Amino acid sequence: MAMNTRIFLSLIAFVAITSVISIAFAQSPQPSVPSTTTTTPAVSAPATTAASPDPAEMMKQMMELSKLNENHKLLADLAGTWSYTVKMMAPGEAPSTSTGSCTRKPIMNGRFYVADFSGSMKMPGGDGKMKDFAFKGTSIEGYDNVKQKFVSSWADNMGTGIMMSEGTYDPATKTFTYNGEVEPVPGMKTPVREVIKVTDKNHHTFEWYENRGGQDVKTLEINYTRKK
Repeated sequence: MAMNTRIFLSLIAFVAITSVISIAFAQSPQPSVPSTTTTTPAVSAPATTAASPDPAEMMKQMMELSKLNENHKLLADLAGTWSYTVKMMAPGEAPSTSTGSCTRKPIMNGRFYVADFSGSMKMPGGDGKMKDFAFKGTSIEGYDNVKQKFVSSWADNMGTGIMMSEGTYDPATKTFTYNGEVEPVPGMKTPVREVIKVTDKNHHTFEWYENRGGQDVKTLEINYTRKK
């Protein structure tokens, strides 16, 4: 049943895409596309004619791009249940610490990984006094074969926005580096950089940098240990 459903949905998407492409090509001439180069292997573009793309080649390319590869395996290595310690830093103040736990599991047959975070931290209340705050957060991570980048989304109970970021992986240092942007209040957009370094199969670290006045300032550090 699941396989039939996937095939059915793929056919629907294929018919819709080819219909749109056929209409577009019939209505307007096609501009030339500049050549590009990539640093990682990419699926070659389908053969085309002057009139329209070859539907069979296009479908073949779509199926190839849906496959898992070694990049998805890198994310699989971070699956499991973890305990973590958070260190939050602010200029001119002593770092504050808190703890929590995280469970990361695969969805869509390993194409994506969902991580649920929970913890407790001190936050100022309405009266200005520090109070215990129960933190919840969720991320979805994957590797986009079309963009050839790692992709991530983040949402938590401290806001109503969803942060999107894209990243790369350096095998020499076993480090993921993501770039994104946050806007805590209207008009206050801040570029951010996330660095995840894998120490070994049971330990990894997370560092959060905010771009302030053209300089990256580390304001958050998390150390993860796999639960036995």
